Amino acid sequence: MGAIITLCLLGILVLYLGLYKAKNALLPVSVLGLLVALGFEIYTWNVNPEPLYKGMVLFDHFALSFSILCISLTILILFLSKEYFKAISDNVAEYYCLILFSLTGALMVNAYHNFAMLFIGIEIMSVAMYILTGIRRTDKISNEASLKYFIMGAFSTGFLLFGITLLYGATGSFDLSAIKLYILDNPTTVSPLFYAGILLLLVGLCFKVGVAPFHFWTPDVYDGAPILITTFMSTVVKIASFAGFLRLFSTVLVPLNEFWTPILLTVVIITLFVGNISALMQTSFKRMMAYSSVSHAGYMLFAILSIGPNSAAGILTYSAAYGLASIIAFASLILVKRNVGSDQFESFNGLGKTNPGLAFAVTVAMLSLAGIPLTAGFIGKFMMFSNVMNDYHTVLLVLAAINAAIGVFYYLRVVVHMYLMKKGEAEHTEVSFPANFKFVLILAVILTILIGIYPNCIVGLI
Repeated sequence: MGAIITLCLLGILVLYLGLYKAKNALLPVSVLGLLVALGFEIYTWNVNPEPLYKGMVLFDHFALSFSILCISLTILILFLSKEYFKAISDNVAEYYCLILFSLTGALMVNAYHNFAMLFIGIEIMSVAMYILTGIRRTDKISNEASLKYFIMGAFSTGFLLFGITLLYGATGSFDLSAIKLYILDNPTTVSPLFYAGILLLLVGLCFKVGVAPFHFWTPDVYDGAPILITTFMSTVVKIASFAGFLRLFSTVLVPLNEFWTPILLTVVIITLFVGNISALMQTSFKRMMAYSSVSHAGYMLFAILSIGPNSAAGILTYSAAYGLASIIAFASLILVKRNVGSDQFESFNGLGKTNPGLAFAVTVAMLSLAGIPLTAGFIGKFMMFSNVMNDYHTVLLVLAAINAAIGVFYYLRVVVHMYLMKKGEAEHTEVSFPANFKFVLILAVILTILIGIYPNCIVGLI
């Protein structure tokens, strides 16, 4: 709980720093506060986990692992923010404050043990994102993305709340332990209200994680938001949403898996094909990443579809791999777009000759996202596929392998542009490479390769 309190206070402190024009202190204070929050999470690791505050939150290894990952990724994203927000708006403090509050909501979602806390965490996390998506007030595309995100987010929240209401009507409790006890005590006489609640919860959570056919907001919102906000949204927000998704289905709804597994299986298949085929047709790097995030959400659903002892470790590993690769990809896009002014694939032409270091980082990210061996993405995909194989979902495994091959094609397309395509005459010959970007990219590349070679460094956490 110390991390959540620290982040709340840190968000208020950052606002005051902005009020008193201490803009140069925003980044160091934010990073220092995040390190303190990270220290609280690590300190809590060996504390005996039990539900706190009338059963509202549970800081077990599951919650702490995902919280540590979310905080660590946020630190890397904030390092990229130096000079970035100043180019968009004079109100820099608001960016930091909203990101910190969104992270606070993510930590609540990771640790919830009561549906009330799940709702509060999702709303804190999402409302800050609605604002950040449209914070470029003079940009019509950003405004449109914010409006779409807000409408679809409010719509999905309605489904989520209605589902929670029906579960409460059937069980008389918001507590996860009490709801699980109800299922175990009534294995054959579960109320129809309960089944309807599960369906509505599935719809609400599928909207939040952006899986098909509930993904329509994802490409436009990711494309319209500032690149750094897209990075945070596609990593921290998505990872926390999946942690909340997995906690509910792995600890409470497992006894009823025969009811919801066929539904989720259909959603996974649709998600894989829609995400990969749509990404294959894109000419914009940013929209390709947006649609590919839909396909990655499908792979991450494997852990929920085939719940077992390795589900949590698998989704944590996949989340870490996806988060690191996405940060590398979007950080590179910021540099390229700043230099060329476009996010099309052609903007990466000739990058292998003019900026071999940056091109190598992008190559590692693309290989990891494609699931190529010796990268963290391969380990994540291997663990997801292993979960499905253990439950004998043979058809899904074959379809997933076909989609993985499609993913390799459009990710390697970026590599082809960097090393085999010639740069246009009107484009700059070299991309400027600030020190903060070098630090983030080098660290993310090392971690991506390290997890790929030695996965036990993260697999053994849960």
